[in-house]
Amino acid sequence: MIDLNEKTHIGEVVLNVENLIDMKHFYTEIVGMDIKKESTAAISFGTKEDETILLTLQKGAISVHTVQSAGLYHFALLLPTRQDLSEILNHILTSGYPLTGAADHGYSEALYLDDPEGNGIEIYWDKPKSEWDIRADGQIIGVTEPIDVDGLIAQAEKLFAGLPSSSSIGHVHLFVTDLTETDNFYTDLVGLELKFNFGNQAKFFAAGEYHHHIAANNWAEKGSMAANKGSLGLAYFTIIVPVKDDFDRIQRRLLDKQYDYQLNEKGAILSLEDTNGIELKIIHA
Repeated sequence: MIDLNEKTHIGEVVLNVENLIDMKHFYTEIVGMDIKKESTAAISFGTKEDETILLTLQKGAISVHTVQSAGLYHFALLLPTRQDLSEILNHILTSGYPLTGAADHGYSEALYLDDPEGNGIEIYWDKPKSEWDIRADGQIIGVTEPIDVDGLIAQAEKLFAGLPSSSSIGHVHLFVTDLTETDNFYTDLVGLELKFNFGNQAKFFAAGEYHHHIAANNWAEKGSMAANKGSLGLAYFTIIVPVKDDFDRIQRRLLDKQYDYQLNEKGAILSLEDTNGIELKIIHA
């Protein structure tokens, strides 16, 4: 087991898209992201106060993603405070764009919506750790309960002015083909810890004392297939590993297990696929 530094986190989500114009409008006007790079083939987004790229949309998908194939369930934008969540909720409601859900997960409060091409998005804030259900064995138990919508709306102190500084990709949640193989990959090879095991339906993995950086479920239709390369939806996501020793240990584990990967020329990016064919990049930064 690789004991990853607690500052290990998800860096960027990259999506294959069909209509860059519609998607650009959604992510700037509804989600409030700021454009960091733009070309005719791709757009990268972050927050106004930070040059960090959180999301990239790239044009050129060759096929439509199907629910039968592994891929993205949702990616999650983590906001700094409950007030921030309140302000974006008021903004979304005022805009008329539909939410698909909202929930209190015990350790967080979350809103859910889909972008114009059906990619799931969670927008959430974390409650103080003192309110989390952290068990003696390190498990962090989540729940799904109704959110206090009225209380949340009342938190807003000003109009929404864009995704706040210090927002980040809190986690990615994946449709997978086999939960056991997925568990083995993300714990034994990548070095994340299993934080919550939701029966035979879903698993939640994280570095350090966090509820999850990656989640996986088998809620797609039975007989789901490996990720369909080049389809609309998730192209890849990145895991940022700040400690070089951790990065080196991951690489050694991949070598020991004879697991296929590519290392970039500077020796700082491991590119590979998980056991579901989902692409990821592990980055020392």
